[in-house]
Amino acid sequence: MGDALDGLSDAAVHTVSVSAFYMDKFEVTKALWDDVRDWGLTNGYTDLDAGGGKATIHPAQTITWYAAVKWCNARSEMDGLTPCYTVSGTTYKTGQSDNVVCNWSESGYRLPTEAEWEKAARGGLSGKRFPWGDTISHTQANYFGNNGSPSYDLAPYSYNLTYKVGVEPYTSPVGSFAANGYGLNDMAGNVFEWCWDWYGTYGSGTVTDPTGPSSGSYRVLRAGGWGNYAFSWRVADRNGVNPAVSSNSIGFRCACSSVP
Repeated sequence: MGDALDGLSDAAVHTVSVSAFYMDKFEVTKALWDDVRDWGLTNGYTDLDAGGGKATIHPAQTITWYAAVKWCNARSEMDGLTPCYTVSGTTYKTGQSDNVVCNWSESGYRLPTEAEWEKAARGGLSGKRFPWGDTISHTQANYFGNNGSPSYDLAPYSYNLTYKVGVEPYTSPVGSFAANGYGLNDMAGNVFEWCWDWYGTYGSGTVTDPTGPSSGSYRVLRAGGWGNYAFSWRVADRNGVNPAVSSNSIGFRCACSSVP
């Protein structure tokens, strides 16, 4: 994990081992968000965000971390799986709790840990800025180009014009760009993605299956958004954001510890 290429102060290179896991190929779409939310609202999930979405096949966005976690539980129950998230031993369904516990051995959907997210985003490559290599252009991702500043950004100074349609957000349909080496799409670009972890500094030693600090003020966001410069799209770039924040450049995808 981490990046020694661009002097990141909070992403020191260190060795991590993660157990096998599964990851959604695509960011959660607005269509999927709505299907699960509709089910959840009639099954005890009383306050799931309506969320936003440019269209049904675009990523769902304007979703808080709390809503994403509760939605994962609802998706699990809807699919007949055991939810991963509890508060005081009870399935987390409502409210904004910072005492959420993740039961990692359960079969249900959950947010990836930060380590799982970076492992998945790299797609089998090591030491590269992006899931495909060290440069980026509008043929590879949906982001705001900056005309060679920094030098690895090969796009003109503009949004990706293919997706600058109508009003903001200028998201793209999921799967619009080539998948990485693990078959995952949009691991750089389109919308930021929530991770499980509280934001904190990396340790220097080798770790196995890290799940982040035990507490904090901010949760981790990864991947960069449609209106951000290339710097934010690097695999190792990290962001700590209040879990109650939502915006039209924040979405997520699910992970599972076993075959869903």
